[in-house]
Amino acid sequence: MGGASSKEIDAVMQSDDNPTAITHVSHEQWTKEGLAVVVVGASGDLAKKKTYPSLLSLYAGSLLPKDVVIYGFARSNMTDEALRDRLRPFLIEKQEESVVERFLKRCFYQAGSGYGDVKGWKALDVKLQKTEKASKSTTWNRLFYFAIPPNVFAETGEAIKLNCMAPNGWSRMIVEKPFGRDLDSCKHILHQLGQHFDETNLFRIDHYLGKEMTQNLMVMRFGNIWMEQMWNRDHVQCVMLTFKEPFGTDGRGGYFDQYGIIRDIIQNHLLQVMCLLCMECPNKLDGEGAGEKIRDEKVRALNAMQEVTIDEVYLGQYEGYANDPTITNKDTNCPTFAMVRCFINNPRWAGVPIIFKAGKALNERKAEMRIQFKDAPAAEHLFGTTVPRNEMVIKLQPEETIYMKSNIKTPGFSSAPIQSELEVKYDTRYFGKKGATNPDAYSRLILDVLRGRSAAFVRSDELIRSWEIFTPVLHQIESENIQPHIYRTGSRGPAEADKWFKEKSGYVRNDSYAYIDGVVSKKA
Repeated sequence: MGGASSKEIDAVMQSDDNPTAITHVSHEQWTKEGLAVVVVGASGDLAKKKTYPSLLSLYAGSLLPKDVVIYGFARSNMTDEALRDRLRPFLIEKQEESVVERFLKRCFYQAGSGYGDVKGWKALDVKLQKTEKASKSTTWNRLFYFAIPPNVFAETGEAIKLNCMAPNGWSRMIVEKPFGRDLDSCKHILHQLGQHFDETNLFRIDHYLGKEMTQNLMVMRFGNIWMEQMWNRDHVQCVMLTFKEPFGTDGRGGYFDQYGIIRDIIQNHLLQVMCLLCMECPNKLDGEGAGEKIRDEKVRALNAMQEVTIDEVYLGQYEGYANDPTITNKDTNCPTFAMVRCFINNPRWAGVPIIFKAGKALNERKAEMRIQFKDAPAAEHLFGTTVPRNEMVIKLQPEETIYMKSNIKTPGFSSAPIQSELEVKYDTRYFGKKGATNPDAYSRLILDVLRGRSAAFVRSDELIRSWEIFTPVLHQIESENIQPHIYRTGSRGPAEADKWFKEKSGYVRNDSYAYIDGVVSKKA
């Protein structure tokens, strides 16, 4: 099932429902060529909640070629219209109904008995070639989005390579995590896809690399003279990368219990952000060749890190975690909270603690980078009181914000230093106008793949090195059944976690200052 008639596809391709608009990519050659997007695993949650809404965002923003067709491929038997009905509820809240309906007219479906079903992929190729030949575009590119689990990567990749590659354009694959659960499984996955595609075809997606504040790091760090001067061991006390969410596994415990919070968040998302935050400056940051130069510097930062040891790890698990009905091992020691201390052993960062902190079922939703600087020289003597340390905080979510905690004179008659902030809040500064929105991470990353920009994707040597750093301690936690500290749901984490953090980082908290949802609260 799932076959659209040639007349239906031809009518869509010859219509003018995707008018050409001038955008920042309009001058690039791929925008003048045809594009076939194939969402592999189209019937799954990831596809309907992330992939298709992101494609809709690009379509609505005139960031897809005029000749574009989108096919879903999965094992479910359904028609084109059934796929559209399944997608519609997840799209209608994103754009106007008329835009959604025009987009859905370009969405079709091909079923296969499995993801490696040769017959299904050959049938899809026939349909794509008919569409391509009937259009005005002489060159057609194909983008395959793997919204499927890693255990079917190999059969899917082989089937595509043998039966469905673009005849006269590029063919690119977007691959979702997890990229293994340790070094050996990662190498296995890399081999499975590497035997069919090279790095120019493969785009391993980590959506944290598509977030506004992550992508902003290159300009912030290397486009401001003042920042480079203080971005080193002489001025920085510690670097903290934090991920917190206020809910638990919520029925996903069976999956999460196989990975844990270090694999799920720290080893990939936070480590990737750290690389951009701490790497050396490449000799090119935009344009042709910049992607590889940026990724080279990320690998250099990872190569300067040692393997994590158990004394540099603090583990927690929220009360009632094992009560999730999908968790079979009720004595599980799987961490839902972790802090890890690392060091980058190079001239810029030697001796500076880098703390990763991630947890579920905590008191708030937050992801941020926080850099605390050292004490201002002689400040306590000069002012006769404790002078708070400066901090730079870059919030990735829920609201993109940058603020610098700086000291000023207390307003009024007092001359005592008081901490305030220099702030840029993106929602009000850049996206406050009606119709102005900040693109989601997946939309940014899909567009980068179409443009052939690789900087925001994870290269194979990055993956291998990141697993080399974390695999030994992960295996030790499991083999020695190291027990996590229990903490209450909705709390900051285990009771002793803050003490561990302070001792490991040298961080000094200013207890008279609190910054909550853009509002500064002064404590007594």
